[in-house]
Amino acid sequence: MTSTIKVNTITTESGSTLTVGGCGKTVALASGASQTGFGRTGTVDWQTGDIKTATFTAVNGQGFFCDTNGGSFTVNLPAGSAGAIVSLQDYRNTFNTDNLTIQPNGSEKINGGAGPVVLSTQGEGITLVYIDSTIGWRSIQDNDFATAGSNFILATGGTVSCSGNCRIHTFTGPGSFVVSALSPTPANNEISYMIVAGGGAGSTGSGQPPSYGQGGGGAGGYRETKSPVTPYTASPLDGQPSAPNRVTVTVTSFPIVVGGGGTTQTYQPTCTPGPTSAMDGSVSSGFGISAAGGGGGGQGNNSSPHAGRAGGSGGGSGGRSPPNGGGPGAGNTPSTTPPQGNNGGAGTCAGATSGGGGGGASAAGTTGTSPGIAGVGGAGVASSITGSPVTRAGGGGAGGGYPGNAGCATGGTGGAGGGGAGNATNSPTTGGVAGTTNTGGGGGGGGSVYDNANAKSGGNGGSGIVIIRYKKA
Repeated sequence: MTSTIKVNTITTESGSTLTVGGCGKTVALASGASQTGFGRTGTVDWQTGDIKTATFTAVNGQGFFCDTNGGSFTVNLPAGSAGAIVSLQDYRNTFNTDNLTIQPNGSEKINGGAGPVVLSTQGEGITLVYIDSTIGWRSIQDNDFATAGSNFILATGGTVSCSGNCRIHTFTGPGSFVVSALSPTPANNEISYMIVAGGGAGSTGSGQPPSYGQGGGGAGGYRETKSPVTPYTASPLDGQPSAPNRVTVTVTSFPIVVGGGGTTQTYQPTCTPGPTSAMDGSVSSGFGISAAGGGGGGQGNNSSPHAGRAGGSGGGSGGRSPPNGGGPGAGNTPSTTPPQGNNGGAGTCAGATSGGGGGGASAAGTTGTSPGIAGVGGAGVASSITGSPVTRAGGGGAGGGYPGNAGCATGGTGGAGGGGAGNATNSPTTGGVAGTTNTGGGGGGGGSVYDNANAKSGGNGGSGIVIIRYKKA
């Protein structure tokens, strides 16, 4: 039942209070009607039952809590009219990693400037009032409530992304992981991490003909530990069961080191033997956990030692005439549990003497075989710590042996996970392939040399990477 009362003015019979409606009742304006005289005093009606998680259009007179936990999004402002007011507030203290963009209507301005405004401060809240076409929306209040506490880790550093209920920090170079707040639940302060060192370089021929197939570089050491509160598919090298490998952070700054790949030696076009092996990769580290650089590939030649070098994964040895083909480099050096890498492969000693492949995180490099088949780099391991599976820390393939003894030699393929391919004998174009950047892949070995003009160098090792994952919601 409805009633209609038509009056021009309602006032009190006595006193200064006018009551409209009753307890439990709702007083509503008709659709299309406007109000004046009630006059907002810089306040809004907060929409606490409607937390925004995706792009939406704000409404005059309303305040919105914006949850960017699932990713950045945009708030479209309504058409401006004098006195219009809108408020926005960071719901989970995530604006610093997942920004909120405020987009004005059409050509309207915000604080006198054209274009959108981005809220990128943790815990930020803002209130906007529309003045006129000159200024547009003016921010009359801008607060930061991030210091009020957090239910989860708050941190900065590296490149930040999200996957499910977790935040990921990726370091492709040195930096700092800075923790500013912790969860009141101790288990949520344990992080997952992956630390991969720089891969070793593949070897280059000596310049003392004949030179034989060159050893592939070993992959950088691989360390990973998955926290129980950060769901993802870890690699088989997950060190979570081992207490020394687990890391619980505190409010402090943690230095992060990302190792560079090893460099191959320079070919020397004289009869003087060059260096005996390529350079190792460099250490990556964080939280007191270190991964060793991959061992450089051993040099194949007719006179000097040419064993692969030890490292996170060992470098493959070079090929040589009898009595020996040199020894492969030892992996998992220094020793860790689970092992951070594997041994390199041996070079052949007779016929078309080819090099051995560099070791990888999940497999040793293979031994070269006669006639002229170079060793293959050991495979790396796959992890979904960033949200999707990526394979890293593959060993470099070895260089092929001199073809004059047994036809056309073949360079070894690089191991899955960034290992560079080895060079076939006397290739007219390129030498060994470099390991892939930020995978810790070993570099491919150079091909054999019988004349100085056709000498090909080994490939450099790939740089390492550090990735950190923790619960954010």
